[in-house]
Amino acid sequence: MTDTAGLDENDKRELLPIARATFREYLTTGFMPPGAPDRKSLLEPRGAFVTLHVGGDLRGCIGRVDADTPLYLAVEQLAVAAATRDPRFDPLRAEELSDTRVEISVLSPVTSGKPEDVEIGKHGLVVTRGVRRGLLLPQVAIEHKLDRDRFLDETCAKAGLPPGAWKEPGTILQLFTADVFKEPDGAL
Repeated sequence: MTDTAGLDENDKRELLPIARATFREYLTTGFMPPGAPDRKSLLEPRGAFVTLHVGGDLRGCIGRVDADTPLYLAVEQLAVAAATRDPRFDPLRAEELSDTRVEISVLSPVTSGKPEDVEIGKHGLVVTRGVRRGLLLPQVAIEHKLDRDRFLDETCAKAGLPPGAWKEPGTILQLFTADVFKEPDGAL
């Protein structure tokens, strides 16, 4: 994905272990580990998502679009939430830790967009109408081989809206990019 977050490889190498150590500590003790990052860039508020895969299967994904929390702290909170509070899955069990892989998506600020602005593989989407809101990360379109219209429809579905709702007046479309990085397989 596009590196819109201004992170370098050292930032990424620090964030991945922060996420893993946090959910491992939380699953084994029930507490969040104390600490602060070594890199000052991780103190900047950013939107982010933490995605967990176990044995290659999605096991949890939680995030926030708003840049209202320092990035390292957002990653800590989201790692625990992805492991324990994604409503689609049972909480991660301690015995699954060795098979769990962490993926982090650091988001750019969201901007207003039009359907024709959407670039598959580059943009993530937020579709809002009234109190309904759906979000899909940029990598979802690639992973599921979605074209632009289908990506827009799937984001509407995530919001509980019918297909094509993105074409209707009153529906707000926002775009963002993400810097996506993950632990390599077999790295533990």
